[in-house]
Amino acid sequence: MLENMVGAQLAKEPIPTPQRIRELIETVRNLPFCANVSSDEAERLALEFEERHGVEMKIGAFLTKTDYEPWLDTARASIIPYYWNRYRQLLVQQGFSGHVLATLDDVTDRILSLLENPQKPGRWDRRGMVVGHVQSGKTANYTGLICKAADAGYRLIIVIAGVHNNLRNQTQIRIDEGFVGRDSARMLTTRDEQVIGVGKFDSSRRPVTFTNSVRDFNKVMATGVGVPLQNLNEPAIFVIKKESNTLKNLLEWLKEHSARGGTDSVDAPMLLIDDEADNASINTKHGKGEVTRINGQIRDLLNMFERSCYVGYTATPFANIFIDPATDDEMRGADLFPKDFIVSLDPPTNYFGANRVFLEDADRIIRHIDDNEERLPLKHATDFTVTTLPPSLVTAVRAFVVAKAIRIARGQVAVHCSMLVNASIKNAVQRQLRNELHIALEELQASVRVNAALPPAEALRDPAIRALHEVWADEYEDTAGCDWPAVQKRLHEAAASIRTVLINSKSADVLDYAGHAKTGLSVIAVGGFSLSRGLTLEGLMVSYFLRNSMMYDTLMQMGRWFGYRQGYDDLCRVWMPEEAEGWYTHIAEAIEELREELRIMQAANATPEQFGLKVRSHPDTLIVTARNKMGSGEKLRVSIGLGERFAETAILKRDPASLAANRLAARQLADKLAEAGKPLSSAAEVTGGRLLQGVPPGMVEEFISAFQNHPGSMLTEPGPVRRYIEDRRDTELASWDVLFTGVKTPDAQGLTDVSLGIPIYCQRRSAGNRSDCNTLRVTNKQRVASRGVEKTGLTPAQIEGVEKAYREAEGKENYPDRIYRRMRERPLLIVHLLAIGNEHEDLRGQKPTVAWSISFPRTAMEEMRVEYVVNTTWWKENYRDELDDDEIAGDDV
Repeated sequence: MLENMVGAQLAKEPIPTPQRIRELIETVRNLPFCANVSSDEAERLALEFEERHGVEMKIGAFLTKTDYEPWLDTARASIIPYYWNRYRQLLVQQGFSGHVLATLDDVTDRILSLLENPQKPGRWDRRGMVVGHVQSGKTANYTGLICKAADAGYRLIIVIAGVHNNLRNQTQIRIDEGFVGRDSARMLTTRDEQVIGVGKFDSSRRPVTFTNSVRDFNKVMATGVGVPLQNLNEPAIFVIKKESNTLKNLLEWLKEHSARGGTDSVDAPMLLIDDEADNASINTKHGKGEVTRINGQIRDLLNMFERSCYVGYTATPFANIFIDPATDDEMRGADLFPKDFIVSLDPPTNYFGANRVFLEDADRIIRHIDDNEERLPLKHATDFTVTTLPPSLVTAVRAFVVAKAIRIARGQVAVHCSMLVNASIKNAVQRQLRNELHIALEELQASVRVNAALPPAEALRDPAIRALHEVWADEYEDTAGCDWPAVQKRLHEAAASIRTVLINSKSADVLDYAGHAKTGLSVIAVGGFSLSRGLTLEGLMVSYFLRNSMMYDTLMQMGRWFGYRQGYDDLCRVWMPEEAEGWYTHIAEAIEELREELRIMQAANATPEQFGLKVRSHPDTLIVTARNKMGSGEKLRVSIGLGERFAETAILKRDPASLAANRLAARQLADKLAEAGKPLSSAAEVTGGRLLQGVPPGMVEEFISAFQNHPGSMLTEPGPVRRYIEDRRDTELASWDVLFTGVKTPDAQGLTDVSLGIPIYCQRRSAGNRSDCNTLRVTNKQRVASRGVEKTGLTPAQIEGVEKAYREAEGKENYPDRIYRRMRERPLLIVHLLAIGNEHEDLRGQKPTVAWSISFPRTAMEEMRVEYVVNTTWWKENYRDELDDDEIAGDDV
């Protein structure tokens, strides 16, 4: 009661001070019904409000067509914000800060204004896209948009909510809470109307729902509503699965019951929200035929309405709508292409996302899995038998129990707590994992039930409790905010309610968070694809991710650990292979790069089409496109722009002849530089090595031509890179910086090379796990250059200026290399001399392994994109990804 009343008042104040928060708490606490709240409880609540109301949220970037005509401000006087006002009240109750609410209000207003005015007569349609982050609140955003669209006069709203029943059901529950205000399951099955969510604030108006939270669209049930759409006094909503039979039934029902007499068209203005929009395009998960049917049905659905708006929501700028079309012209002409607008959503500052997990706080959050191969290898057959769990998985379970106990000690009781285990693509193996985890959990529960109440010295004689203590000491002792006796005291309460569940197409288990709203649900959820797209695991604290996928859509959607973790984000941990961490880091950087590009394009008044072309020219389009077309047997030509890009040879040939040829190429480059009056002995000593400036492009081209490139390193193919340089050798790329890397202090067991005329203390790099006798993958993360290397050659004033701008814009000091690249006036060639081996290995007898990187500056010239040919062989050798059983079988098998 105290929290709700104070929260409602604070939501009206953008940034309340700590003093103001405490004043309000004391005022309300003096009322009779709050008198039993203790001083400690009141102070804990004050601290929670301080954290909650310190959260901020930026507007994000918008691109629109040049002929866009604003309408919302003119129409606002006639709009009664009934649905939005009660949804805002619900968000206040859920703890949204005043600042975040104000920004959400502004953002949804802007998106609404980019739709068409529903009161406008005649035929019209609009197509747009909203790019959010995984688990960042896209549902909250489009629920707000739905409320405002209904207030403005949209009569029919269709939400296409992913390809799985569990995701559709979860979305329906959220729409019930945020828009309908009644429990749709009870309303359509028992005719019993239970008021929930927004309905508790005001239920005088009643939107009509034709679907419920336990069943997808059904023609018989929809007909039972008994009123044609054109005769409804309030808006109607459908929440359906992205599946061809469902879409077929909806199309037929609309024609039979709601089309205008003598036609197949519906006059009511319609808004279609396509959640996970990139999952509706051509890809290998569903097969081209099925996806083509779905796309055709969505187009038919839009065309059935004389007035319609389509808004696709996606978590990645690498959306298939930009990438799948074979040509730029085909992209522009695609029926679902967001021709009218693109919106990029910025998450609130308390968002626990890819940047936080992989770029800013990885050392604290990420734990590497390196003990699985004997017990649970990455690749295994359907009939593989799980006889024991990897020790790292057992440790992760212990961390989950300890973390939950810490939350209880912090006063976070009756809350959802979840652990994710995504370690196999096979349903049968997932079932065995669930069973083994159940046994391990039961043993742990038995120990804490008997011994956790003993004094610590006695309790620690129990091996299970001693193991929990070790996890506490390793993971949480420094940040928990409580000592071990306080944690031990709550171990039984923490462990007793945890159960293991299996979430896949063969399992009857469900994640019933709504049914445990008052007590909290504690689960260890085991699954694969069914857990990987859209589904939210409430209170997720620990994740165990053992997959070999390297694909953008698969990896980012598998990132269920992204989201909001207020009050326990310091307890979150993710176990994964080191190579997977490398891919996530790369993807996070690439996506942030495109989001930043969208912000720059907004300032330049660019159009959605121009952004689509920018996405298509990004180097990582190679990976996404190859995956989408894999199995077709065709060679695919992809045009890539190298302007303001970073390319490096992270995959190298390992045969002796190639290694020797690359050492020779580096030595010849050093010799030619010396002949031109630029010997390495005269190079400036900088952080990371020795720098020469004013190097002509011909020397760089000769080095790249002589270098033996691995075919798996597509972006560093000599031909395309040389052509790009040749086009600019007399202008933008006429003068180069060249850095020969090395460490300043020699390693006692490291490699010192003198082949270039001076001693160079070689950088130590490990060989990735997937290296073999023919291929060297530089580290499991497949990254050669050190972070920050792209500032080399910039002046101190340039570095300080770009870092200051980044701090002011982002509020962070973990500077990404792209900010230096944007400042570069000259390209930077980095020649790496590497000693390949583990941290303490004696490498003195080696010869150096040569690799290279290039940081290309932004180009002002019209970019003639270089062309790469992608084939199935290249894909399988470098990015092979096995399909999950659920991906193959489909949701209803």
